[in-house]
Amino acid sequence: MSDAEGTPENPWQLRTAPGSSEYTMHRDGDELVCQVGSTTLRYQARAIEDLHAWLAAQGDWVPLGAADEQKPAADGTVEAFGRAEDNPVGGWYGLRKGYRGRFGMYLPPLLEHLGLVELEHNARNNRVRAL
Repeated sequence: MSDAEGTPENPWQLRTAPGSSEYTMHRDGDELVCQVGSTTLRYQARAIEDLHAWLAAQGDWVPLGAADEQKPAADGTVEAFGRAEDNPVGGWYGLRKGYRGRFGMYLPPLLEHLGLVELEHNARNNRVRAL
């Protein structure tokens, strides 16, 4: 991984866990900018370290549980952690109202790319665990 990777000029090139969608992410100050087609989602950049620490504390496989903001997240999933009132930021890591969900869809592949987690790549019901 080059030092310049993850910048607006050289974003991380990622695929969702099932491999069905491509997207990019890059760091912009304290934000992660996730570009999925014409849709832009923004997450707090500290989500990388916080999610990795949470996964390590779980000690085993955790379901992704990706869900849109308007839908509930299943308990015990990465998605639920990304919006839980007791997570390190006290709620949503997503920053753009109406587009704060899908934490479980877009963050785990980035952590895998960074070498922090092992991620399943099944057609559905994927899980992740810290390395």
